[in-house]
Amino acid sequence: MYTTRIMTNAFIYNKSDLLLLHRSAKKAIHPGRWTGIGGHVEPNEMNSPAQSCLREIGEETGLNAGDLADFRLRYIILRQRDTEIRQQYVYIARALTRQLGTTDEGTLRWVPIDGIFQLDLVPTTRRFLKHHCEAIKNYTGITVGVLNATDDGGPNVQWVKLYDWEIDRI
Repeated sequence: MYTTRIMTNAFIYNKSDLLLLHRSAKKAIHPGRWTGIGGHVEPNEMNSPAQSCLREIGEETGLNAGDLADFRLRYIILRQRDTEIRQQYVYIARALTRQLGTTDEGTLRWVPIDGIFQLDLVPTTRRFLKHHCEAIKNYTGITVGVLNATDDGGPNVQWVKLYDWEIDRI
């Protein structure tokens, strides 16, 4: 029997910087690594991952919907972990301010986009950001990524554009 875990993640830009979270060394999963802002979807948010993502952004950064522009769903990433199917909804936004609150999740930092790949990123975050940085100018719809493993056991992602096949034509 399979269960599901639904999560959200946000990557927030401000000019030529990207807001990243340096995860606390005390975290059980990926301690000391860099990633976006996000967390688990609460039961009352199951039909609105956007609401969940905005809540997580508020909790972890102090930013609210009024502090963001161009907030939209850009990726859905699927992964299997044992008998759990994980669905991650990834939103991209632009911050209208650089002022941030504090979080017990780790340390928030505005990182120059040209320096993000020098950081010790969560492996799946690295794969996502590489795709996003390459695809950002070419496609503004939703992209679906399916995670599987490379021959050496690292994460690999197969990307596909999501279309409404009854309406959209490629």
